[in-house]
Amino acid sequence: MIRDAKLHVAVYSFLWAIVLTAAKTVVGLLTGSLGVLSEALHSATDLLAAGVTVLAVRQSSKPADQDHQFGHGKYENLSALFETLLLIGSCVWIFWEAIDRIVNEHPAPEINFWAFAVIILAIFIDWHRARALGKAAREHRSQALEADALHFSSDILSSFAVLLGLVASRLGYAWADPLAAIIVGCVIFAVAWRLTRRSVDAL
Repeated sequence: MIRDAKLHVAVYSFLWAIVLTAAKTVVGLLTGSLGVLSEALHSATDLLAAGVTVLAVRQSSKPADQDHQFGHGKYENLSALFETLLLIGSCVWIFWEAIDRIVNEHPAPEINFWAFAVIILAIFIDWHRARALGKAAREHRSQALEADALHFSSDILSSFAVLLGLVASRLGYAWADPLAAIIVGCVIFAVAWRLTRRSVDAL
């Protein structure tokens, strides 16, 4: 019963990650906004991480056997560690691309209604996901679900940064978009560092 509840929340998170990744990628490519593209990359890592979480929850819920006398709980720790490595990798790309855009003065992105709409939608969905995952993580003491909850909590903060960057870009400040992307990268790195320390300690 516990396994089914944990798995349901993990699958729910995975399906929404698909929707947000697709939406942000399309809007980011159409507008040329690095802020939105960085959010799309963030969601893509969340999508992969959510998939790993689903697998980890299924494995960790198996009872102890001859090869795993203390159960399979460490799968969740490995899943959380894998997620942090994905996040750090995305940070590197975001910082690199943002600095290049600031230094080389790339054309300003074409900000439109859809750019704002997809970020506002993402904030709303991530709030619900973080809340559901956090509740499930506390109830079942699941580090994998907790890692996902922290991911989506950080997504909310980074989405607000991108939203402000879109507003500033719309007002004519082209540098605001890559600056928002850098803020997203900093938020991601801070969360990744925290999760890495906890995962390594647990392992």
